[in-house]
Amino acid sequence: MLGVPREADAKAIKDAFRTLALKYHPDRNKAPEAEERFKQIAEAYAVLSDPKKRAEYDARGFAGVAGFTSEDLFGGINFEDIFRGAGFNFDPGGGLFEQFFHRRRHGPGRGANMEIELSIPLQRVVGGGQEEVRFTRPITCPDCHGSGAKAGTQPRNCTTCGGSGRLIYTRRDQKDKSQVKVQQISVCPDCHGKGRIVDQPCPKCGGHGETEQEESLTLTIPRGVEEGMALRVPGHGLPSPEPGGAPGDLFVVVRSVPDPRFKRVGADLWRTESLTLPDAVLGTTLEVPTLEGRAGVTIPPGTQQDSVFRLRGKGLPEFGGEGHGDLYVRIELQVPQDLSAKEKSLYQHLRDLAHGKRSWFFR
Repeated sequence: MLGVPREADAKAIKDAFRTLALKYHPDRNKAPEAEERFKQIAEAYAVLSDPKKRAEYDARGFAGVAGFTSEDLFGGINFEDIFRGAGFNFDPGGGLFEQFFHRRRHGPGRGANMEIELSIPLQRVVGGGQEEVRFTRPITCPDCHGSGAKAGTQPRNCTTCGGSGRLIYTRRDQKDKSQVKVQQISVCPDCHGKGRIVDQPCPKCGGHGETEQEESLTLTIPRGVEEGMALRVPGHGLPSPEPGGAPGDLFVVVRSVPDPRFKRVGADLWRTESLTLPDAVLGTTLEVPTLEGRAGVTIPPGTQQDSVFRLRGKGLPEFGGEGHGDLYVRIELQVPQDLSAKEKSLYQHLRDLAHGKRSWFFR
């Protein structure tokens, strides 16, 4: 989301966040998608800037950070220090952060967010457009509306735990002179922590309150979509654990399909071309593929292994801007094998010349 490598340090993450946040701040960027992009950038920074949250995300993806509240995410970040002099209200206690991230909870809690991946070809990155995504997710059972009980019946509160889902045992530590109370909390064995017992399970979901559903969505892929960018689809995540609660959101992580012609690095493309030794020594012109056809690359005499040539503007479009990345061509020298007798003689002659010897060629 921030466009930094996995091994990026804290400074690189902070710098990338500041640059992107200023770029997509709704006070500066009036594009329809700018506000949502800004929120995603802020949430990504909140996770990556905290070692524990970052470890959870690396290990489990969005599921690892789905349970964090706004206070959990942003409570330890000094936004005033990051954006000092920017002229915007980035204080998480008010202004835009208050509007985006500090919405108080009313009613049943939301479900967790869900993450899937969508692979698209480079040509879709170039022009943007629509892509269909198919996935399966649990939804609130339409027959029992998440209660798990058969139509016409209702779950009852568990009498063992009083509907709390927990059992609390309290005792005094007799060895401690201060007589400290020690509490032991365990999951209720009768309701398994739900606080409710279903006597007549719903036939459709078997009392679970959820069913599986296959879904198909058509997403609009923005032009120049970045590698790993997450597109948010509200209300298509996991169902709420509480009856009547809203589902979470679906995040579709966009990946580029590997292209045999290029390797993508941000908006730039890289390609390796093999070059014979004679062409490297004498120079030549290579024709290389681009996203718009073929283009010529002038190879000067004396080109060395791993030399890189740049074709300006022949890369991918930059997300949210008018510019383009570049196409870089790396040279790989091709050392001949299985030489003929004549070829060996010629190479021997070249070696003799290089060593200052008089070749048999001129004897």
